[in-house]
Amino acid sequence: MRVEIWSDIACPWCYVGKARFDKALRDFPYRDEVEVVHHSFELDPGRAKDDIQPVITMLTKKYGMSVAQAEAGEDNLGAQASAEGLAYRTRGRDHGSTFDMHRLLHFAKEQGRQEQLLDLLYRANFAEERSVFDDDERLVELASAAGLDTEAVRAVLADPGAYADEVRADEREAAQLGANGVPFFVLDRKYGVSGAQPAEVFARALTEAYGEPSPLKIVDGGDDADACGPDGCAVPQH
Repeated sequence: MRVEIWSDIACPWCYVGKARFDKALRDFPYRDEVEVVHHSFELDPGRAKDDIQPVITMLTKKYGMSVAQAEAGEDNLGAQASAEGLAYRTRGRDHGSTFDMHRLLHFAKEQGRQEQLLDLLYRANFAEERSVFDDDERLVELASAAGLDTEAVRAVLADPGAYADEVRADEREAAQLGANGVPFFVLDRKYGVSGAQPAEVFARALTEAYGEPSPLKIVDGGDDADACGPDGCAVPQH
């Protein structure tokens, strides 16, 4: 069975949702038969590489929040992440273009290291102090830690066209599937799961998708389907 996941490194619900999906997959009896493929989805497509600003500032300007609202949202997201065993810096993070990261993830996929790089990018962005946006060498270090050749990584970063078509193709496919926010999970092209659903919802979807082929269905997980889209990220209320 093939599970495809559309996500963005700048999306906190993608960070949380991956942890929840991974938990469900670990407990799935046929997990060794599941291939997981990650696809690109930029929440801020077209953002300039040098357009970097604090997350709180971005939230207030882009979504019209007050500073207090933005900080409360980050605190709540931090609590949600902590509940999944994830570290999350609620203050001091920055925000920028993720296009180069997505290009590197496509390169890493070719090398069989996509999952490793994605986990490192998430942790670096949400839990570590050093920015992933303001220095290409930070990305080189993370890619090297994921097992990729540093000079090959530098070559990808130096060529803006490298894997750009692959990123755009992923984003077009997401639109064709009706995904207007992330995370978005497609299981064997039978079931679509939108948002950072509870692990129990992912477990049910895995079990159901393992059966006979059927048209793509959206799995309803109720009010816990938190996600990020062009209009912002859902903020947990409790």
